[in-house]
Amino acid sequence: MNLRIVLRQERKEYVLDQPIPAEPAANAPRATRDAYERHVRDEVDVTCLMLTIMEANLQKQFPNRRAHDISNELENLFQKQARIERFETTKALFHTRLTDGSPVGPHVLKMIGYRDHLERLGSPISQELSTDVILASLTPAYDQFILNYNMHGLEKTLTELHGMLNSTEQNIKKNRSDVLMIKKGKGFKKPGKGKVGGNKKAKTLVKNSGKGKSIASSTSKEEQKCFHCNKTDHWKRNCKAYLEELKRKGHGDASNSGIYVIEVNVTTTTSWVLDTGCGSHICSNLQGLTRSRRMAKGEVDLRVGNGAKVAALAIGTFTLSLPTGLVLELDNCYHVHAISRNIISVSCLNKKGFHFIIKDNTCSIYF
Repeated sequence: MNLRIVLRQERKEYVLDQPIPAEPAANAPRATRDAYERHVRDEVDVTCLMLTIMEANLQKQFPNRRAHDISNELENLFQKQARIERFETTKALFHTRLTDGSPVGPHVLKMIGYRDHLERLGSPISQELSTDVILASLTPAYDQFILNYNMHGLEKTLTELHGMLNSTEQNIKKNRSDVLMIKKGKGFKKPGKGKVGGNKKAKTLVKNSGKGKSIASSTSKEEQKCFHCNKTDHWKRNCKAYLEELKRKGHGDASNSGIYVIEVNVTTTTSWVLDTGCGSHICSNLQGLTRSRRMAKGEVDLRVGNGAKVAALAIGTFTLSLPTGLVLELDNCYHVHAISRNIISVSCLNKKGFHFIIKDNTCSIYF
């Protein structure tokens, strides 16, 4: 292969593929005789170059042979070896799989290398099939990316696909550290534990110096009494006396800003905020949406805090998972790329049956 590269640069590669033609007659046109003489000179150069780069024992097999004949015999000699090499390369390409925790960039480059090697062996693979093989080799973490890629009929070069997967990998890593909330009624789940319902337990999310922690309260039957009036026929959150007291106090010292930040780390770009003024759930990460669809330009425009208008690019369901194992599905969540923080709409949760009490830097969410 390297020999052909050198000969191509010297404009002499044709010598390997074309035998020297018969010598033209003495009365042949000048152009024909010049072409013949050039072919003879080039053939001598190529033959000498080929013999020079051969091992000594291989040189002895081609005494007084022309470059075209040597090329054909070498091809026949090593054809079986090339067949085995093609098989091993094809096997490696179709069996390569990305493992959890491994970077996607080197993985894609390795598969592109296998494809290029097959092309050099005379068995090229189409761009479309190469893309399918690479996507099929990814872990389940990339399922949403694959769904969006196929659903929108994207046609990217392998280099562009490599860049897109690198960006998706960063989003996946970011999402794993996101703070997530809770889900209503039938949607409350713990892995392997089925649905949670019946006693309608309260779930509390605490904001403390910018780092939130979720605290799930669990009460046994012996403890099912009101901590305000000490009666056993209701809980504190349903206590009429307690609720009346809250109304009189105006919910104490609760903040009136309308926005409460919930985070598990200091990375603000991955935080979620509870917003009492926003009428929709909003996320900045398209890969987190399931059952999503693209939105036409101008179909939905949203106003942000500074009054600017931003376009919603997609709508779907965003699934949030709590460290406790509970899951919250935010239905009709809009994807807005330009937004800096993800928003959980209090009004949307309220329509689903949730109610909230904010007091002493604590936001309690009930259903």
